[in-house]
Formats: sequence, C-alpha cells, structure tokens
Amino acid sequence: MIEVADIERAAARLQGVSVRTPLLQSFELNQVSAGKVLIKPECLQVTGSFKIRGAYNRLSQLTPEQASHSVVAWSSGNHAQGVAAAGAMLNIRTTIVMPEDAPRAKLENTKRLGGEVVLYDRYTGDRELIAKGIAAERDAALVPSYDHEHIIAGQGTVGLELADDALALGLPPDQVLIPCGGGGLSSGTALALKSRLPDVDVYAVEPADFDDTARSFAAGERLRVDDAARSICDALQTPMPGELTFALNQRLLSGVLTVTDAEVRSAIRFAFKHLKLVVEPGGAVALAAILSGKLDTAGKTTAVVLSGGNIDVDLFAEIQAEPN
Repeated sequence: MIEVADIERAAARLQGVSVRTPLLQSFELNQVSAGKVLIKPECLQVTGSFKIRGAYNRLSQLTPEQASHSVVAWSSGNHAQGVAAAGAMLNIRTTIVMPEDAPRAKLENTKRLGGEVVLYDRYTGDRELIAKGIAAERDAALVPSYDHEHIIAGQGTVGLELADDALALGLPPDQVLIPCGGGGLSSGTALALKSRLPDVDVYAVEPADFDDTARSFAAGERLRVDDAARSICDALQTPMPGELTFALNQRLLSGVLTVTDAEVRSAIRFAFKHLKLVVEPGGAVALAAILSGKLDTAGKTTAVVLSGGNIDVDLFAEIQAEPN
C-alpha cells in the first residue's frame, strides 16, 4: 500500500516539471460560505489539470528498456494530456485510448503533445481492455489513469502542497473537498493531507449520476453505476472506483458528496465571474458542493481543489450565457 514517503518522493521528481499551484481566496466565496475558503486551482497546472503529476511520476520510474517499448494509457482526456506531455519530456512514445466524444480540446491537445490517439465508444467499448491489447502487441508499459501506486503518489502531491501552504498562511483547513472519478486524486491527496493535518475531514465529490464512490462508500464494497448514467462531467465518468483507490478512500475519507449537472454549470459561471478562472465540469464539482450547500462551511476553513480547466470553448460559452 502507498505511504506518505511515496508522495514525498513523487514531489521531488516533479520539481521543475509540475507547477506548485497557489492557494487563493475570494471575498465573494467567503461570503457565500460564511467561512473561509481556500482554492487550489489545478486548472492552472501543466496541461490544464492535476494529471501531469501522476503521469510523470509513473513514466519517470520506467526502466530504460520499458521506456524504449513505449507506454499505453486510457483516459477521457486529462490523463491523456498528462501522459502525452510526460512522454514528450522523457522522450517516451505514448498511445492513449480515448472516447470518441471526448472534448475536442482534450483530443487536439493530446495529439499536439505527441500522443497517438486511439478512439472508442465510451458507452459500448471497454477502454482498459483495448489499451491492454495494444500494450500486449507492442510489449508496452501500461499507465493506468488512477489505480496504480505511482499515479496515486503523484496526485497526492496536491495534498502536500495544499497542507503546507495552508499552514504557512496560518489557515489549516477544517475540511477539504476533492473531485473524484476513479479516486486517484482523492485518495492520494487525502493521504498527504492526513499526514500533515491528522484531524482534517476530507470529502470526495462526484456527479450525482456517477456516484460510484458514494454508493461504494455506503455499501462498504465497490459498486458500479448504471450503464445508462450520463453527466456533463466527462472527466469523472468512471463507472467503478479503483481497487487501490477505494481501499484508501474507505480508510481516509469522512464522506462522499454529490452534485447535479445544473449545480456544476452554476459553479463554472461563479468561477469565471468571481475567481476569474476557467474550470471544466469535472474540475468544478468541489466548488459546486460549497455553492449548493452540500456541507456546513459556516465558521470553518474549507479548502477546495479545482482539478482541471480543459473545457471546449462552445460549451463554456453556452454555460456562461445561461442565467445564474
């Protein structure tokens, strides 16, 4: 099982590679929450999301022989860009299996960064099976999007930075809200946070229709969402928690919150209007949980992670044009 030391070693590998994103505050958000809110904007990260952290941590630990045979990953888009970018930095050939309906910006950026893209239908195909087949043909290493020790450790560096910067500000959070798809970010970040702030409450946040972690958390075992589930949050459309990530989340999380697509759209508008940040749907769920009152924030210090900002221009414009 992954330990805090693994996250600390990942942080050392990421020096000069990933951005140490700041902790921001907003008068408007503090007013809405009736407390203090710290914002960790991973939408400002390399490739526009936290995913470069785990991808680089995984690729940088491949042996020279493994690296020479290339890597294969599967992703809805943010992990794809992280893997492609890490591959470009380390001179490793990358192939990523992506849904054909992934946001255009994510597809184009992955290709621009040098990744070979293999498309599939997310509602009828099995991306992991496709990726494993390609990897077997090429003798390539796999780079899972969340359920791998190196990936979890890399994502956990978000928590190290958040905790250390909050303590430096004299504002240790009472609670932290983290977007959750497969659980790599929430589990790694929770582990790092608990190492620095043992009493902090950590909550994962999911789309209401992709609440696999919430259901699994309540049942005490991993459960799948219905195959008919749909959400605007393309980055969080994971049907079932990872085995490693769920074991960590079970142990570390205080709970799992869910938000509707309408609440997410409202959060995207709020982030642009008041925070001057462009946030994608999956990246906005933790902010949406605060704005929609899913958790008591009055008189507390609450930290939220905005996990990504890779949203197509047309969708962003459509959301901004909607009434508040």
